[in-house]
Amino acid sequence: MFKNFPLIVKNCWRNRRRTTLTILSIGASLCLLGILMAVYQAFYLSDGAPEQALRLVTRNKVGLAATMPQAYEPKIKALPGVHEVMVANWYGGTYIDDKPEHQFARFATEADKLFTIRPEMKLSDEEKAAFLHDRRGCIIGKELADKLKLKDGDRMTLIGDIYPGNLDFTVRGVYDAPIDNGVFYFDKAYIEEGLPDRRKGNVGIFYVLANTADDVPRIEKAVDAMFANSPQETKTETESAFALSFAAFLGNVKGFLMVVSAAVTFTILLVSANTIAMSVRERIREIGVLKVLGFTNAMVLGIILGEAILISAAGGVIGVFLADLLAAGLRHGPDYMEQLHTLHITTPVAFLCVAVAAFIGLVSAYIPAFQASRIPILSALRNTD
Repeated sequence: MFKNFPLIVKNCWRNRRRTTLTILSIGASLCLLGILMAVYQAFYLSDGAPEQALRLVTRNKVGLAATMPQAYEPKIKALPGVHEVMVANWYGGTYIDDKPEHQFARFATEADKLFTIRPEMKLSDEEKAAFLHDRRGCIIGKELADKLKLKDGDRMTLIGDIYPGNLDFTVRGVYDAPIDNGVFYFDKAYIEEGLPDRRKGNVGIFYVLANTADDVPRIEKAVDAMFANSPQETKTETESAFALSFAAFLGNVKGFLMVVSAAVTFTILLVSANTIAMSVRERIREIGVLKVLGFTNAMVLGIILGEAILISAAGGVIGVFLADLLAAGLRHGPDYMEQLHTLHITTPVAFLCVAVAAFIGLVSAYIPAFQASRIPILSALRNTD
């Protein structure tokens, strides 16, 4: 096959239109396959960001809409291996209007613990101090600040829905972080000022920071065991697993990814098989001439297979390039889906996509190539198709 590589390349372009359309078809299919593989890797095979390795999230076992007593906080903090615990409540509300560009994550939290739980947040000491000393202050991620065109000192208002009333804020800092870079944080004490006593002390989630990664599995089990028979039982999981749980609202995402990947692979197989079969039928007499010139059955087989593999691999390379561009767009998706927000076409995924394309070219071409290589010389030369 390698000895006849120049002939293989020349044969690939004998019908430029068909070859170009085939490469583009395979490239489009491999683009989708590459994205699906990248999503699967990010969701189910990735360890997540290093900062997430020590963090767990505890919520009500019933669901995110149910709350827990804040009295759970010191009990969780007392568990061995726990470094810090922080309350975080989803605020909801409306900023300006309900347009998609004004939708973002809004959390009321314990301001004095936020930078311990999330040390990856880059903020100047002056901005931290301003945030901690202003109950109506807030900090926002750089990505969110750029989208909303906000900066330090700007004022903004959130219209309440889950919580009554409107809240006025002053932006006290714009942080930068490798994850959760589009979240709005403010002090939960600001909300509770106007709440009736019956609504105070309710918590949506607890963020738990472990001392070491080895403590994480033990803490996860210990927290849920502690409140197993309480009126508000808990579910504790790693921060990565918690973010992934949002995808479960869509159904069996893992099964969906696998089924669609299989369908895409089968489609590529059909496209490649059809192209190679047409090419072989047009070249029966040429194959006879090659055999007259001394080309063996194995050499003819290698030439045809080489063409199929080269065309499919070229489509795979284009598909990986397109998938990388698509992944860049998907990285600007919902901030709460962190695995999607950091989506990349990694080197293993890229190599696997090209390998799958080459393998499909080999499989789809083998039967017509094998049959063509075994045609007797006289039958090949008499062919009129």
